Order: sequence, then C-alpha cells, then structure tokens
Amino acid sequence: MRPHGSAVSLEKRRRRAIELLKQGMGLSAIARSVRSSVSSVHRWVQDWRTHGDAALASKPVPGRPKKLSARQQGRLLRLLLQGAIACGYPNELWTLKRIASLIRKEFGVQYHPSHLWRVLQSCGWSCQVPERRAIQRDEEAIAHWKRHKWPAIKQSPKTWRPHRVPR
Repeated sequence: MRPHGSAVSLEKRRRRAIELLKQGMGLSAIARSVRSSVSSVHRWVQDWRTHGDAALASKPVPGRPKKLSARQQGRLLRLLLQGAIACGYPNELWTLKRIASLIRKEFGVQYHPSHLWRVLQSCGWSCQVPERRAIQRDEEAIAHWKRHKWPAIKQSPKTWRPHRVPR
C-alpha cells in the first residue's frame, strides 16, 4: 500500500533517511525519525547503494492515466460555463450525455455518461436538478390565486366528500 503524502514529500523522506544514514545513525533510529518501518528504510538504503540518488526519486503514481489533461479539464469547464446553448443545444440543461458528447467532439476522448460524474466531481462540480418552473410564470397571479381562490376551494365540502354509490 502506498503511504500517505505527495510524491515530493515521500521523496524528501527517503532523502532525509539517506542523510541520517550518512551521519551514522542506525536503521531503527532512522525509521523512527522519518516515521517509517525499518524494512522500508533498509530497502531505500539498498536501492540507493545500487542505483545511486536516482533510486530515491519520485515514482509515477500507479493506475490508469487520466483521459483529460489538467489543461483540457480547464477548457472543458470554460465550455460548460458558457452554457449548453452556446455549445449548440436547444436549452441550458447540461446532462451527462451532452457533456460526454461535447468531450468527444472537442477533445476526441470517449467517456461513458455514467462515469463522467467522477470527472465533474474532481473539477468541483456537483449534480444539480433544475427547478421545474415555467418561464412565463406570473408570481403576482399565483399569489392572488393562493390568497383569494385557494381558501374557497379548500373549504368547499364538494372537494373532499366521496360520491354516493348507487345501490
């Protein structure tokens, strides 16, 4: 399992361990000092003795590389902020399918819409559902209806009483 910390901080830790070794400290004292196991320090020392300072350098992070670079992600965010209409869609609603299509068109990278939310989450975006309100909504008319008509409808016994069932 990879220890916590950035690649740079882990490299600093390995280099510090070798410095302490050069000063004459023992492996267990070095391990306590750099907060590592004795076996790790022993492995670092062996690698350093056989391969030199290059053995202490940061290793690449394991795992599949990202499909979009940081620069491409920044460009994607700028495109998303321009709005869906600016990108050729009929309304301002961004769906995962639309974003996947935009990424395929702009960057030539294929994402499955179900997994695209991870990319958006890493960029600081979250899932949002738009309010379902008409554009033509008249707030004054709605307030008037709620204040004057709704109480009369609500108090009317016809609205809640069951109909008679013929025998």
